Amino acid sequence: MQAYTVYPFEPQARTHHTPRQHARAAGLLYFVTHVTSVVAVVAYGVGLIPAGVTLEFGLAIGCAATGVLLWHLLRAFGPARAATFAILRGVEAAVIIAGMLPMVAMHWAPASSASGEMASSMHTASFLIGQGLVISVNTVVLGSLLWDSRVVPRPLAALGAAGGLLVLASNLCQLWGIIPLNGAAAGAAALPVFAFEIWLAIYLIARGLRGASGA
Repeated sequence: MQAYTVYPFEPQARTHHTPRQHARAAGLLYFVTHVTSVVAVVAYGVGLIPAGVTLEFGLAIGCAATGVLLWHLLRAFGPARAATFAILRGVEAAVIIAGMLPMVAMHWAPASSASGEMASSMHTASFLIGQGLVISVNTVVLGSLLWDSRVVPRPLAALGAAGGLLVLASNLCQLWGIIPLNGAAAGAAALPVFAFEIWLAIYLIARGLRGASGA
């Protein structure tokens, strides 16, 4: 009978990323979401639908990734709110992808004014829901968690919570026709959340989160 030598199994060492690295990645991804969202609007505006769809796909991935990374960093300070934020970022990403579908269909289908208007309206509706209503709630959740955990300066956390409430009110008013859709008032209401995300991204890249272990 032939003898076989049995070698002990040694699992490969797992790569460990530090909380500082996770925070820096989250900050960079926040910048990715802003760049892709703005450039996608420009691409759609000049008729480059494939470019707009590609950019929005990157935006959706960035939204989901920031949700996962901040959940990992903040779950020790508030597991329910950290999980809620991550789930809502996933919902936001899903709505963004849903809004891409009519744009792809319009690109492939024979050109007609009716189909183009319908696709554009569906894309606008997805923006109102995903990057309007959903993002406002997840920003309030994140702002409240950042305020209680004190992992960032209090003014930054307060800006997120207050800005999220303002965007929620603005988008509900747009939904009910109280203010014009994507008008000047809506744009002004979105500025605090924009400032919050840029400030948070810079803080995550430059400083990280105080006391975040990600364990």
